[in-house]
Amino acid sequence: MVIVSGSDSLPTPDAPLQGGCLCGAVRFEITAPFLSAGYCHCTHCQRRTGTGSSANGRVAQESFQLLQGQEQLRAFQPETGVPKLFCATCGSALFSGQPLSDEQVAVRLGALDRDPGIRPQYRQFVDSAAPWEPLAQDGLERYPRSRGH
Repeated sequence: MVIVSGSDSLPTPDAPLQGGCLCGAVRFEITAPFLSAGYCHCTHCQRRTGTGSSANGRVAQESFQLLQGQEQLRAFQPETGVPKLFCATCGSALFSGQPLSDEQVAVRLGALDRDPGIRPQYRQFVDSAAPWEPLAQDGLERYPRSRGH
């Protein structure tokens, strides 16, 4: 795990990290540090975000709480892969998988209200990276396909 040196932003039960969608209908909080973070370059993430990759973090289920908006969450289930959850009102991408039951919750880092205190450690699905956005030479570990969560 790459923790930001001297970061006072790590989530705790006393100082949870909150996040949500663009319109505010869906809100959630995280009460423990992220387990990992990385970029996904798969074509699902490219099309879901309209960008070359998606920045995601994983947190233990017991440190995740959906505060409001469960009725606003919608899921798209691709033929392969896990469900992609978004707000039905504004379309904000928020989670993947089943955030209310999976052992780890995959959270879109762009949905967070402040610095999560972790930096991406890897790039996965680099074999699918968009040709119009060269992969950064950032020293992050690279995986041709899934990192294997």
